[in-house]
Amino acid sequence: MLARAFHEDPVSEWSCPPARLRPKTLERFFLARLIQLDALGEVWMAGGGHAAALWAAPGRWRTTPAEDLQLAVSQLHPLLIWRLPFVTYGLLGIERAHPRTPPHWYLAVLGTEPARQGQGLGSAALAPVLERCDEDQIGAYLESSKQRNIAFYERHGFQVTGELRLPRGPLVYAMWRDPR
Repeated sequence: MLARAFHEDPVSEWSCPPARLRPKTLERFFLARLIQLDALGEVWMAGGGHAAALWAAPGRWRTTPAEDLQLAVSQLHPLLIWRLPFVTYGLLGIERAHPRTPPHWYLAVLGTEPARQGQGLGSAALAPVLERCDEDQIGAYLESSKQRNIAFYERHGFQVTGELRLPRGPLVYAMWRDPR
């Protein structure tokens, strides 16, 4: 589902330009990320698995070199190898821009099955951790790779705090949410 949700995402297209390779590449990437975040935070699903939110708990958002290697392995394909250093540098740049303080939940991935978008499933997948943020008075952070998703996140209390340009690639929007 996440591979389908992110197939036409600007960062996915940048990291894996051949559309025919993108489904398997994204499946490997999201499997690695799901395993990492299941151990470091929380994974919430909605709509019978048609939407998912993958969160890193406060203080657990930074990837380790071993985790970075797992994510890089998802890009291993003869047609993509030459891009690996370039993509890794760009994605680590996003991590370098991640705010270190104050403590916060990190929404690493939010995806909805394309045919089910606009039905409230993404909001339902977000709700449990955002409610916890409000109860515990702790912030939340994310990066949006699509400008059209900014309004969606703003409805949930996030605000754009900066823009990051991937090397020869798309803009990524850093967004922060104070607790309500």
